[in-house]
Amino acid sequence: MAKKKKPALRTKALGRSLSVSMAGLRAGGALAMDSAVSKVIGRSEDDPQSEFARREAQRFAAELGRLKGTYVKIGQMLALFGEHFLPPVLVDALRDLSDQTEPLHWDALESFVRDSLGERFAELEVDPEAIAAASLAQVHLAKIRATGEWICIKVQYPGLADMIDSDFDAVVKMLVLARWVKSGRDLDSWMESLRSHLHNEIDYGREAALTENMAALVAGLHPDGVHYHVPVLHRQYCTGDVLAMEFIEGYPVTDPAVTSLSQERRNDLARAMLELFFYELYDWGLLQTDPNFGNYLLRLDDRRKREADDELALLDFGSVLDCSDEFLHHLRHTIAASQQQDVPRIVDGLIGLGCLQPDASEEGRQMFADFCLHLLEPLRPVDELPPEYLNEQGEYCWGRSRLMKRAGKQAAASVASRHFTAPSRDFALIARKLTGVFNFIEVLDAQFNACEMIEAHVTAWQERERIGKTR
Repeated sequence: MAKKKKPALRTKALGRSLSVSMAGLRAGGALAMDSAVSKVIGRSEDDPQSEFARREAQRFAAELGRLKGTYVKIGQMLALFGEHFLPPVLVDALRDLSDQTEPLHWDALESFVRDSLGERFAELEVDPEAIAAASLAQVHLAKIRATGEWICIKVQYPGLADMIDSDFDAVVKMLVLARWVKSGRDLDSWMESLRSHLHNEIDYGREAALTENMAALVAGLHPDGVHYHVPVLHRQYCTGDVLAMEFIEGYPVTDPAVTSLSQERRNDLARAMLELFFYELYDWGLLQTDPNFGNYLLRLDDRRKREADDELALLDFGSVLDCSDEFLHHLRHTIAASQQQDVPRIVDGLIGLGCLQPDASEEGRQMFADFCLHLLEPLRPVDELPPEYLNEQGEYCWGRSRLMKRAGKQAAASVASRHFTAPSRDFALIARKLTGVFNFIEVLDAQFNACEMIEAHVTAWQERERIGKTR
């Protein structure tokens, strides 16, 4: 009987680069041919691109998935942010790239982990079956032999650090050669930002420090009775390739055990998620920019059904954005101005964030301001909220509002406009973060108003700024 081939990372840079370049050129040729045919037959630019182009773009995305590792992560980043500079048919194909990949067999990792941990490896009994796998790492349970405690070890795939730059260079060359994008300052800036972002994600020393920093920041916070919890690191088993931390059991937000909770408890959990974002923005200046549902677990207190002591566990800090003071200043002002529907101040903030050029047209200014006003709709005072999305108590119904769907349509229309300019990478990350937070709240089908919450954070921040200026 033939033995099933175990999954493996393809690590030779030349072979990886050649594979993605060939797939990219083929798909780029399909897009070029589709454009030429469109001109001949007079097809409108609003029409969807041909099935041929779509099929080739999907084939390219599948090739990235087959190569695994950094190519999958690069593809996912392009799916998230590429709508600013890539053809829609390619962005749609890249969105199908899944971060849930088949894990490597433990045999392919054991010697790597053993070398990384040295003598400490013998102190652990590692379960060879991975409990999770993604594009850059996989997670195993391990028992500390001396105490019997079970912990998690997150193992980075061997050789990833050496492949990042060559893989990025291959993707950039492919994008230009296939004529999907025009090389220039804007593309260079975006790609270098994404490259830097990916380097941060595999910097386990940075992630460990941020994990401990966030644990200290959330300690003692319990808005509406919901506690935050960050897994405790086991520093003695952490290296540049391995992160060891407390094993946490809980429910994802989509689990029926969560969706069947009382309205009050779901509201409390949702408020805690939104409050966390405001703490990150207005108090700490550190924003976790990957709001994937898998990065959060809910630990439910089953002792009481109405007033429970539930917990929001925060699991991953590889994608934390350490914002500059200038960026934070403009972002805080933009959100505060949007909450007050002050368009001139919104525009000033967007210019400061690099989303608008000072000489942007009035149409461009209004377009970006309208998007901010739309996205931040739930933060308005109750008398300024759309009445069709309020319950009988005048509370905003996040699920009924379909806010993310409406905002997505508006964003797509904005990108297609001739007045659109690509935002900065940091702003795109923040928009992604806020979208993830709002999606989390929508899944909980929460019903509450957020105006008082944001006003409290804004007022405290403005008071700190006032005191700082008087010193």
